[in-house]
Amino acid sequence: MKFVYPLLLFAHVLGVVVWVGGMFLMHVAVRPAAVELLQPPARLPMLAAVLGRFFRWVTIAVIVILASGLAMIFGGGGFANAHVSVHLMFGLGLLMAAIYAWIRVSPFERLKSAVAAQDWPAAAGHLDRLRKLVSTNLVLGIVTIGVAIVGRVL
Repeated sequence: MKFVYPLLLFAHVLGVVVWVGGMFLMHVAVRPAAVELLQPPARLPMLAAVLGRFFRWVTIAVIVILASGLAMIFGGGGFANAHVSVHLMFGLGLLMAAIYAWIRVSPFERLKSAVAAQDWPAAAGHLDRLRKLVSTNLVLGIVTIGVAIVGRVL
């Protein structure tokens, strides 16, 4: 039993690394390099394919993060016994999950459809909307990590 909490925390942090680290990589390295090196007919299908693969892992990460977080909260006596930083992390995590769900059902699906139709201007517009939402989630993820690290001293 003494290994349950550390295993939950490991799963939780690993999920965060996959999700937030992946957003950082896509935002600051993959997309800018693709814009620099590839024209829209090559760039947009490549980015849609990369995002499709990444989003499968993010879906798993979100489930693991939420499940492990709730298990740690309830293992510690529930929300009533949780520090304010835990409440902040949970709220921010739910907001991030909602934004991610919206990304999956709207701009990403529209991006894939536009790429399949080879409508590069529409695909670029959907990718730009997706990029802005991912940027928002990246900032929220970094803030959440900050809350996790320094929140206990508040």
